[in-house]
Amino acid sequence: MDMENDNPVIYGLEFQTRALSAQTAETDIVRFLVGTQSLEFSNNQVHLVELNEETGNLKTQVFQHQIGEIWSLQASPVEPDIFITCYNSLSEDGICQMKGAIWRFPETNESTDILHLQKLADIDTIPYGADLKTIAYHPTDSKKVCSVVDNNFVLWDLASETPKVAVSGTLTGKGQPRFTNGKWNPHNGANQFVTLNENNVRGWDFRSPASEAWSILSAHSQIIRDLDFNANRQYFLSTCGDDGYMKFWDIRLPTEPVLSRMEHSHWVWNIRINRFHDQLVLTSSSDSRVILCNIASISSEPFGHIVSAEDESSQNEESCSKKKLEDSLIGRYEEHEDSVYAVEWSSADPWTFASLSYDGKLVLNKVPRKHKFQIMNLL
Repeated sequence: MDMENDNPVIYGLEFQTRALSAQTAETDIVRFLVGTQSLEFSNNQVHLVELNEETGNLKTQVFQHQIGEIWSLQASPVEPDIFITCYNSLSEDGICQMKGAIWRFPETNESTDILHLQKLADIDTIPYGADLKTIAYHPTDSKKVCSVVDNNFVLWDLASETPKVAVSGTLTGKGQPRFTNGKWNPHNGANQFVTLNENNVRGWDFRSPASEAWSILSAHSQIIRDLDFNANRQYFLSTCGDDGYMKFWDIRLPTEPVLSRMEHSHWVWNIRINRFHDQLVLTSSSDSRVILCNIASISSEPFGHIVSAEDESSQNEESCSKKKLEDSLIGRYEEHEDSVYAVEWSSADPWTFASLSYDGKLVLNKVPRKHKFQIMNLL
């Protein structure tokens, strides 16, 4: 399909899916990684999907991930051919175990039908618990990852052949609390990792991991599924959860959200703030929808595109007549027919995003051109 007309491009996978990542280190070509969840563990795959932006055609390569169903995956921030998966595997005595591993895409001969990934290392989180939720790369250092397992977060050093534990921290409390997700804070040297448990958000500093650095307690009325930081405003983060809300927070003022919006009719699984134009916010939900909003009130560029110093004088003249962008719904995307577990912005094109539903449908969309031009001050 022709992406110039803002039409979606759809790719169907044979198996169920919930794991999606942009190929972060690739900044010239729009590429996404998708991991499958086949109950027949040896059938699982990683799909590398590439969009030709001129034609709207997709080029795909399928790699065997024969050791289990993939629950999350994340591409390296620095090396395009390396990524991590968290996967469910069967032990020899028939017990399901969550595990983590680092992989490399092979140099491919396109005449070969079956492509096998190269496993670089296992990340052995089992001593810290059974319920591995994610392994997240440091925003800029591919030799550091943090795993979230049971009530522990563990910083791993990948510099040597075998990953080594550098720092770990534990959430204590009544009723054996469990983390549900976690993400790096990209600001201030990325020394903080942020965890979710139930409806609470907690920030931890690796330099003093014994106690939390800050917290937002009872941030939602139900379980929080995901969070994302605004890459351009250091104290601002977003959350979403089973109450159907997306919320935006200033972590210096944790008692009340800066903004709350409900655009979905069911659980919200994923929230992503665009790194380049941070008024653009994506959410995905069990209501089978993807929602794109313009949240200008939390943006670093409330009047649209940030201008250079030379343009500042003309900007001042224009600002008298220029209206501040309003918070608004840009698009409600309904190509999916099942729960949309993941949504991601492209790392190569700030206007392209991908969404992934449980029935194995990957959909690529673009920000509508009208809104793109508005943000870029071309209207």
